[in-house]
This record gives sequence, structure tokens and C-alpha cells, in this order.
Amino acid sequence: MAERAIRASYAGVAYQVNITDGQHQWASDVDTQAGGGDVGPSPHALLLSSLGACTSITVAMYAQRKEMPLEAIDVDIRIEHEQLGRKPKIQIAREITLRGALSADQRARLLEIANACPIHKVLRGEISIASTLT
Repeated sequence: MAERAIRASYAGVAYQVNITDGQHQWASDVDTQAGGGDVGPSPHALLLSSLGACTSITVAMYAQRKEMPLEAIDVDIRIEHEQLGRKPKIQIAREITLRGALSADQRARLLEIANACPIHKVLRGEISIASTLT
């Protein structure tokens, strides 16, 4: 599935960045302690929210297709450790809460499915970014 291109625009207001995919608009910023206006989630929070949304959607789609009695999903995600520098590393903790009358086997399968969500795969794989100036 092809995603719409994202444009992130900074217009000189603290560190506020306006983001659009051509249809939706949102903002990113940093908190006031870091010099921002705190008008939106930080870039790190946006990254984590992508994983949380993808996890929830992927698990819900699978459960629905398999007619599992899944009622709700909560995904709590945080960065537990971040190492910047020459060999950057990040450790993300993801806690998934499934609600509904699910068997132990169904719960285990849904965890497997969560670990197969597209954003999880991207974050676990090798990422290459080609940057150009225009």
C-alpha cells in the first residue's frame, strides 16, 4: 500500500513543525523546557504513536478476521533507553492489554500478530534514508 508523502514545515515559531499528508494536518513540537511551545507531541512521541497505532490496527484486523472475542486493545509504549552517537541504539517497551473473553492460545497468537505489524518490522529492520537538498 502506497502511503501519501509527508511534509513537515518549520516556519520559525519556537520549534513547532506543521505536518501534513495532503489530507490530514497535525503538529510536532518540543516541551517548553527544551525551548518549544509544547503545541504537539515530540518527534519521539510521534514515532512511538506510529508503533502503537499500527499494533492496535493489525491486532484488531486479525482478531476480527478470525472472529475472536476481542473487545479493546491498549498499547502503552515508552523509550526505556536511548543511546545516541556513532552506533545509536534505542530500547522501546511496549505493553499490550487485550480485553475480551480470549483464550490463552488466542492471546498468544495476538502477541505474535502484534510483533508482525508493519511498523514493528520497519523499526526492527535496517533503515536507509536518502536525503537531498532542493
